[in-house]
Amino acid sequence: MPDRLPPLLEAVLGVGAELELRTTLQRLVDSAAELTGARYATLATTGPGLDGLPEIRTPGPLGDSGATLSVPIHVRGKEFGHLHLTGKEQRETQEQQGKQGKRAGKRNDGRGNGVVGAERFTAEDAQVLHVLAAQAGIAIGNARLYEAARQRERWIEGAAAVTNALLTGERAADALTTVAEQARILADAAAGVILQPTPEGGMEIVTASTPDDPDTVVGATIRPGSPVLVQLLGGEPVFIDDSATDPRMTTPVRHRFGPSMMLPLQTEGRLIGTLALPRRRGDRPYTDVERLLAAQFASQAALALVLADAQRGRERLAVFEDRDRIARDLHDLVIQRLFATGMMLESTRRGAPVDEVHETLGRAVDELQSTIQEVRTTIVALQQPPAEAPTTFRGRVLRETAGAAARLGFAPSTHFTGPLEHRVPDRTAGHLLAALRRALATTTRRPGVTRVEITVDATATLPDGRAGLRLTVHDNGHTTDDGTDDGTGDAPDDDGAGTPRGSGNGSGTTVVWQAPLQR
Repeated sequence: MPDRLPPLLEAVLGVGAELELRTTLQRLVDSAAELTGARYATLATTGPGLDGLPEIRTPGPLGDSGATLSVPIHVRGKEFGHLHLTGKEQRETQEQQGKQGKRAGKRNDGRGNGVVGAERFTAEDAQVLHVLAAQAGIAIGNARLYEAARQRERWIEGAAAVTNALLTGERAADALTTVAEQARILADAAAGVILQPTPEGGMEIVTASTPDDPDTVVGATIRPGSPVLVQLLGGEPVFIDDSATDPRMTTPVRHRFGPSMMLPLQTEGRLIGTLALPRRRGDRPYTDVERLLAAQFASQAALALVLADAQRGRERLAVFEDRDRIARDLHDLVIQRLFATGMMLESTRRGAPVDEVHETLGRAVDELQSTIQEVRTTIVALQQPPAEAPTTFRGRVLRETAGAAARLGFAPSTHFTGPLEHRVPDRTAGHLLAALRRALATTTRRPGVTRVEITVDATATLPDGRAGLRLTVHDNGHTTDDGTDDGTGDAPDDDGAGTPRGSGNGSGTTVVWQAPLQR
């Protein structure tokens, strides 16, 4: 063995010099074949999913005959796998080949040596292999630690990226998508999906990240009564070897996936949902390290989701408080002052002797009354929750006018009269909004429009004497050649849907819609 000591030391140093696990194992296999003269060398790990590695072997086809030699490899006291050598053959050096000349049937082993016949592995070969296997166990342990540290670093960076993204103002739906996407990439999964409990007691996929079409996954449900559902709703992680054949899985898309992790998004006893990370059928199982890191990521993501939701709640509250303050200021200060000024002008107008002054003061009073109406409209708009559908009739009218403002380039002037919220039924309100939408659509297409006035009056009296609701939309744009343009389309009937009327007098167009109200 002394003459083989330098190559053995070189092989030991070469195996121990690597930090990447796959490279370490490949160098181990190649060194074992080189030192013993084996034609084939194979390393089979104990449990194929232990480190997510397939069988490691030397290049070329596997031998099925000849001498064999096998030694176990232990890492930190546990069996990692077995190193198998096959096809020990007698070799002659290149010098011997030159002296003896060519011989029939001679082969080359790929290392510059001629293969002349089969041999058995010797005790010296076994001793060399045991030394190499012992040193390889240390090197594999170090490579495992290095790989685990790299994986942990990637998962920590991924969790930090998710937290940063969620706390920068993403919507709730976008936040869940961010978690699913980041987890899918980190876990090398075929899909990342978020499931949330349903009112029926099951769970439904509400968002998915997958290279394929996510719409084929979103909406799939785990039916109530499924064995896996008890664990998920209880906040327990579930690890599945094959989703397609596991009887606990009942989703329609389960046949597409193999190994899977289902991890609770839970913090302080609050279950937000479940993060599922399935791989494709035939892919390697998740290792214990990957399961641990994914579970930690899910806990961190759940906390980030809760913090992001709390932050959005605080921001909404701050907006509500600010809007409420502005509305109070407008009501308590601006409107009161405008009203007082209007009273002073009205009193002055009554005592003014000159007709021109009387007319000027009258116009000033009208402008103040119009301003007061617009300020009240603004107060109503401020009381609507931002980015949400308005719940009041006034708010729905203002939403329509806001949409028209984006096309007109200016905001229409809107006035409300009477107890709209209490007197206008939902059906009549819907017809009025439809008529308003049509009128505004026509107005935006009419040239020369620089001012639009909208009035909704719940104290109107219809021509037949009944109490009614009246909508008036007036603009100063150019009318059609015949002087009319009602902008409302077909006239509805008089069963509460309303009656539209349009008129043009050369100075603009007025659309009037009205409907009866129950007293």
